[in-house]
Amino acid sequence: MTFFMGIRREDKNKWERRVPIIPNHVKKLKNDFNIKTIVQPSNRRIFSNDEYESSDAFIKEDLSDCNVIFAVKEIPVDLLIPEKTYVFFSHTIKGQKYNMPMLKEMMSLRCNLIDYEKICDEKGRRLVFFGRYAGLAGMIDTLWAFGQRMKNIVADNPFSKIKKTLDYKDLDDAKKEISKLGMEIKEKGIDDLLSPIIIGFAGYGNVSIGAQEILDLLPVKEIKAKDLQKISKIDTKNFIYKVVFKEEDIVKRNSNEENFKLQEYYNKPELYHSQFEQYLGKLSILMNCIYWDKRYPRLITKEYIRKNYSEDSKLKVIGDISVDINGAIEFTDKTTNSDNPAFIYDFENGKITEGFDKKGIVVMAVDNLPCELPKESSIEFSNSLIDFVPPIVKTDYSLIFDELKLPPEIKKALILHQGKLTPDYQYINKFL
Repeated sequence: MTFFMGIRREDKNKWERRVPIIPNHVKKLKNDFNIKTIVQPSNRRIFSNDEYESSDAFIKEDLSDCNVIFAVKEIPVDLLIPEKTYVFFSHTIKGQKYNMPMLKEMMSLRCNLIDYEKICDEKGRRLVFFGRYAGLAGMIDTLWAFGQRMKNIVADNPFSKIKKTLDYKDLDDAKKEISKLGMEIKEKGIDDLLSPIIIGFAGYGNVSIGAQEILDLLPVKEIKAKDLQKISKIDTKNFIYKVVFKEEDIVKRNSNEENFKLQEYYNKPELYHSQFEQYLGKLSILMNCIYWDKRYPRLITKEYIRKNYSEDSKLKVIGDISVDINGAIEFTDKTTNSDNPAFIYDFENGKITEGFDKKGIVVMAVDNLPCELPKESSIEFSNSLIDFVPPIVKTDYSLIFDELKLPPEIKKALILHQGKLTPDYQYINKFL
């Protein structure tokens, strides 16, 4: 029996050039599993129509013959096809208000929905993700923003040579140039007005790993959070300090006499409060790489910044890779675009301005960072997804939920089945 899957054209914004499944894997699926692919035409996609056609895909607008339709980002409500199985980042699991109309329509059309974000192993670790590439691009853009901001202090600082991710030919080109800068810092040092440079990472998952991969191209000395207070300006010109904050650094139990318990914090975050602001006076750059929802304490509040921040504060730039609006970084009031990745938040009046010469703290808040490395991120994503594609495409979704023959990792990621919320996602009803 021949199965058909579809790859839809991404149209959320002009920066979205990624694909969920690369041409080489399309060919493999046909040869090894008798799964044929229909690809919607696109002149923006990082892999061309010709590349897909050469891999035995059919280039067609109409995806109605497909058993399953794969995409990266959300699908416009008016383009949904009744009773189809869709696989994409739905951005619905937190009850995101802007995507509830899409979810309602999928329910009324009796669609099945699998969300990449919920494809996890038995320990809850994500298996299919772009996170590392968000970290890679986010770190490059943040270092660029730092260089631009520091021009006001030292016009010819080493970081002013770093470009935006979009302005490099590819990831290898970016890494090569940043590695050269690392040699320069190691040999010539950093101006006394900038050193010591201390870069903090909130979080240690895939996003943080990607961001650290870029920073580690520079001469780096890693320290613990508890050692931040010991740093002085002596002998710090030829390297950069790095500190990775874990949960026990970020929060403290409300009942101070009890020790931090990681699983308890995940399950009952209301028992904890933030202690993160104690570190802010030491950091030059903060990279926010954590998962956050409204149950958890914030890393930085607007009130703290208003009361404690000044133009003389050491913290100059925040790379908000997680980019939850008014989330862990409460003054991330908006997202930014890849061609203009950062804004300035005025700590006195709470207003946002553009450029780098105004008063305030710089925030890098691009919400689709992997788009800036579309080829590399698509290849890695497809590599992580490919083994799940055959069972996803070949499953009989007309069966009742309990009888679905899906791998457990995929069944846990099935948000809708025949238009109804599956058991693990019944909580979304309250947002509908």
